[in-house]
Amino acid sequence: MRRLVWSLMSVAALALAGCGNSSDSSQNATQGGETPASTGTPAKANAITGSITLRDASQQVSPAAKLVLTLVDVSAQDATPLATKTVDSANTFPLSFELPFNPADVNPAGLYVLKADLVDGDRHYTPPLQTQVLTKGAPTQVSIQLVAEQTAGEKEFAAFTAVQKQIGGMKISNGTKLDDKVSRGWQVFREAGEVKFIREQVDYGDKGFTSTDYAYKDGKPWVVVQQKKSSKDAKPTSTERAAWAQDGSLVLKTEDSNGKTSPLGDDEAASLQKQAESILNLATGGKGK
Repeated sequence: MRRLVWSLMSVAALALAGCGNSSDSSQNATQGGETPASTGTPAKANAITGSITLRDASQQVSPAAKLVLTLVDVSAQDATPLATKTVDSANTFPLSFELPFNPADVNPAGLYVLKADLVDGDRHYTPPLQTQVLTKGAPTQVSIQLVAEQTAGEKEFAAFTAVQKQIGGMKISNGTKLDDKVSRGWQVFREAGEVKFIREQVDYGDKGFTSTDYAYKDGKPWVVVQQKKSSKDAKPTSTERAAWAQDGSLVLKTEDSNGKTSPLGDDEAASLQKQAESILNLATGGKGK
């Protein structure tokens, strides 16, 4: 009889424990997370946020710099940007940003990229790799490093330097001319019958000395680099550079003087172009080649 009573008590205890666990489980299910049936779908993100830095922190960016942000679906041809924004005075880094967009316009199957272009005068800073965001598991918060691109003038000057290194393999001819108090001599470098390069030295007597490299494309001045000295063997007091694109636009104009680089005036650049045309005409007897 005692054994039967203990058995009944054990069954009752187990039943009560089961009821308690069932109640706790139901409470935990409610507190532990939202279910689709009770809460619906989560809210969508409505902005891309993050920070911009320069890979080379030593580079100086002026207060006139502007940051242009563009959110675009690169999987769609000629897609209209989902969002764009321009940040003025973008010269303090790291630079935080927020780019709002309309979640209803997002194509879940699209491939979205955040394009960042920092523009400071002729200089552009862009990320070396695309920054994927928003869809296909990509984040909505990113950190972007920007790298300085070559300016149009720097690209032309780099190409000029490459040609300059090759002139030793070109056909060379020489010439001289003596005017009143001015003595000049030059070397002409041709390739495939076309003048590619002229190196000229001009002695102005008491007025100084110039050493100039002229490069040409299609018979037109391309790049001019002129050193000005007090005499032939003296160190340059200044170095002027000018370059023109294929369409004739001036893309490089700089002057190095007293250890500093500054913009070369338009009149000085035009003078270098005129000198390039003059020496080409003189060295080729007016033929231009």
